[in-house]
Amino acid sequence: PLCPQELRSRCFWRGVLAEASATLIFVGMVLGASVAPGPLAPALAGGLVAGAMTCTLGAPQANPALTLALLCTRKLGALRGAAGLLAQCAGAVLASAAARLVLPDDANLVTRVSVTATVGQALAWETFATFQLALAAFAAADGAAPQGGLALGSAMAAGALAAGPFSGGSMNPARSLGPAIVTGIWDDHWVSRQRPPGTPQRPQCGDG
Repeated sequence: PLCPQELRSRCFWRGVLAEASATLIFVGMVLGASVAPGPLAPALAGGLVAGAMTCTLGAPQANPALTLALLCTRKLGALRGAAGLLAQCAGAVLASAAARLVLPDDANLVTRVSVTATVGQALAWETFATFQLALAAFAAADGAAPQGGLALGSAMAAGALAAGPFSGGSMNPARSLGPAIVTGIWDDHWVSRQRPPGTPQRPQCGDG
């Protein structure tokens, strides 16, 4: 249920600030690592920073997909969830804008995967990777995983490596939305995939 009294709580606003800060750091680190060739660098960067933030910022979701999962399972209030989603998107846009200023060109903000994949294949892999990430996030939040940061970071890195060749391995709508807003490239921004052979290449907005 909506609880307007939450807006007067310092804890509420600290949580919102943590979501914005964590998403800004996460997206910025992954976009910076994406300059390196291949999927390994962004996957490792995403996994390491996800694990670090779990230990330092009180386990923020920094991911609209995880926030929605918590909302659907009633582990998060509607007002807190809505504020968290807005904070995550704002953090991702700020990180993408900053990355665009310092990186050589927009090509470093988009992903071109190395194999041909259909939209269906990309969606299937992205869904599977996000599902296993959500399981790790729930375990960390419930205390079922003694080393929550390690579990979450490992799930993030594994999902990015497994789904990367098909969908870009985003597993995070904010991570894909930020570069799309900044660059204006919206082609299949929810998944990053290469066009079939013989068709014109168009940059796919994504990350890692």
